Amino acid sequence: MNSIGELLAAEHILLDLDVSHKEQVFEAAEQLFRGRHGLSGNQALNALTEREALGSTGLGAGVAVPHARIRGLAQAVLAYMRPCTPIPFDAPDARPVSDIIVILIPEHATDQHLKLLAEVAEMFQDRRFRERLVSCSDAAAAHRAFTSWPE
Repeated sequence: MNSIGELLAAEHILLDLDVSHKEQVFEAAEQLFRGRHGLSGNQALNALTEREALGSTGLGAGVAVPHARIRGLAQAVLAYMRPCTPIPFDAPDARPVSDIIVILIPEHATDQHLKLLAEVAEMFQDRRFRERLVSCSDAAAAHRAFTSWPE
């Protein structure tokens, strides 16, 4: 199994998310992670917002990977979010985003951070994976798509 599939819990998959801009995505991530994994307050929201201020985490081709380092986080946690309608994310190709992988990484996990970002990019370059993921109508099916990649 790939690292993304190992770290992405089915309960961290949100399909048909009702958001219209990336700040709402960060708020949804905060709600999802708050009180779990040792996160408190607005720790995820603040870290994602601060990272995004450095430059867009939109990759292009409808994919964004908002990510941040979190002090005190024991291990990486991920979420997959698919908005009801694609949203602007300041991606290099200016296309709106329909697939969002949120990655929160322990503060000093540099190698893992880079590996996860590279794996997400490779995953979403795979046309068959994207087609399978878009056909998923529930979190369990989406989770299977992530855990079975590459096919």
